[in-house]
Amino acid sequence: MGRSQKIAIGAALLTVIAGAGYLGVQAYLQAPLFSEEDIAQMRADVAAQNEDAFHQPDVMPAAYSERSELRNVYFGELHTHSTLSFDAYLFGNRLSVDESYRFAKGEAMEGPTGELMQLTRPLDFAAITDHAEGFGLAEACDDVNRNEATQELCKTVQQPSAELFLELRRQGAQRPPVSAFALAIEDPEKERSYMEATWAHVVDMADQHNEPGRFTAFAAYEYSPPLEGTGKMHRNVIFRNGDVPSHAVSAFDALSEFDLWEQLEAGCDRPCEFLTIPHNPNKSWGLAFAGQTIDGDVYTAENWATRQRLEPLVEMFQIKGNSECALGMGTTDEECAIEQFLPRCETDDEIECIRPTSMVRDGLKKGLTLDEELGFNPLAVGLIGSTDTHNSNPGDAEEWDFRGAAAVFVGSAKSRLAPGRPGRSALKRNPGGIAAVWAEENTRDALFDAMKRKEVYATSGTRIGLRFFASFGFGDGVDPESPSIAAAYQSGVPMGGAIEGATGEKPSFLVQALKDPIDAPLDKVQIIKGWVEDGETRELVMDVACSGGRQPDAETKRCADTSADVDLADCAFDADGGAAQLSSLWTDETYVEGQKAFYYARVIQNPTCRWSTYDSLRLGLTPPEGVPATTTELAWSSPIWVN
Repeated sequence: MGRSQKIAIGAALLTVIAGAGYLGVQAYLQAPLFSEEDIAQMRADVAAQNEDAFHQPDVMPAAYSERSELRNVYFGELHTHSTLSFDAYLFGNRLSVDESYRFAKGEAMEGPTGELMQLTRPLDFAAITDHAEGFGLAEACDDVNRNEATQELCKTVQQPSAELFLELRRQGAQRPPVSAFALAIEDPEKERSYMEATWAHVVDMADQHNEPGRFTAFAAYEYSPPLEGTGKMHRNVIFRNGDVPSHAVSAFDALSEFDLWEQLEAGCDRPCEFLTIPHNPNKSWGLAFAGQTIDGDVYTAENWATRQRLEPLVEMFQIKGNSECALGMGTTDEECAIEQFLPRCETDDEIECIRPTSMVRDGLKKGLTLDEELGFNPLAVGLIGSTDTHNSNPGDAEEWDFRGAAAVFVGSAKSRLAPGRPGRSALKRNPGGIAAVWAEENTRDALFDAMKRKEVYATSGTRIGLRFFASFGFGDGVDPESPSIAAAYQSGVPMGGAIEGATGEKPSFLVQALKDPIDAPLDKVQIIKGWVEDGETRELVMDVACSGGRQPDAETKRCADTSADVDLADCAFDADGGAAQLSSLWTDETYVEGQKAFYYARVIQNPTCRWSTYDSLRLGLTPPEGVPATTTELAWSSPIWVN
């Protein structure tokens, strides 16, 4: 088997279905995933890359905001994996939790194949969310008194094969899931002590790196029960402070979210407090908003109430795709096609495809129907973006700096551009997004409170500024061109909030978007509305502010396409076309009194190069076919609900 084939298959393993496909590669499956020769060759490939083939922004120092009652925006990351995640370790990542936080604060870092990674601007906050299912492995392998089975497991982890990866995933996908770690140790008390030692280290690292007013580090982890195929119904667990349970509840402890929430609450007494954030709704095979668990247990009203209380946010954009919406499922806006790599399901029994209950916009619509049924809306969720990187580089979502998300497998431009298994190669991925939080100050309490009240928004990787308010009667000072934020807070509610209907009035929305200071200008701002009419959920997408004097068409509610372009020879974008700021004070004239609805803002940036084009320039190649040469960065506000 040639090296290029090995790289392609290796990249495909990141999302492989246990036991499916790959006939005729048994020898490869049993061989090490990567050898010293593989890594040496990748290092040579990296050394040959031309990192000066395009413009790169200068690295900037951290900037710190003073406390503000009108709230500052803080950019961060709530979903990153270090070497403590067993899959990241198998992929060759040896960068620690400590190094992950140092990266978030702005330090440069070298990946396992020699590629340099560094944020242009440090993050304001981060949570390193390693898989709890792998906690304890390092401690067990360091134990000089480990038994023979544990010693053998540690040996195979040090020289992992594809077969090992597939077997671990197969065992984890069983119901109930099987832990190879527990089987090897054969001592539940010792196993738990190992796991608790890892979790204590994770919490200690967050405490050490937490610097109130400068950088916030949250104690956190990921709860990761796999689904059949490449599916997942995972949740990141974020704690308010360093007062946490002694044990991180994993998928081996809790079969479903019901068990997870129950066990977390049982072990988390104030001042301990937590919230959970589901990720990749697009890969949940419809479970994200279906109202049933992985085992088919149907949500009761009490279950929905628990979810409403403990799960205020959803991660809707990351390296594994965009979970906002999908074309053809009640949606027609072309932005729904950005960074989608899964098709729509054609039948009810399909997997590896998108169902209506997989996507956030459809989940928001379902929340409206549940409100009519239950008397409350358990799916009134705020929106964030993250990376889900397994390279220990939180927030590294800039297209030009994308180094893959799985260490050695995609540790060079050549390997990332390899086609791999159709529909499963690195080419179908993206650098992921980041989370933006409006809070009075950069502290654990202030950011956690903002997440609970859902005054947050998602971006696809850039640092677009976005404000969104609603009211049934904005007062003086709320001008779209230069609005008083104090007046907007006083007479309205910000993103994540709700307003009550008023007799004879129609809701108005103030949206203000600012371009990322080091990225392309803005194209336009949209408002997306969802509501229930005659028992059916409906939606409407409207352009409300467009650059260059363009105005929305009276019938389509959309502006003409932007003429801004990108020079693919060096990825220079059109710095003059577009706008530095777009604002609108928009009233929904279609609103019917008594109607329950949600509204959120979506900001669209002018086109820039996609990461695959940057990698092509590194190698002196033309951009690959089958994926766009450019991308359109986005920002999404959390919704505002009209009750």
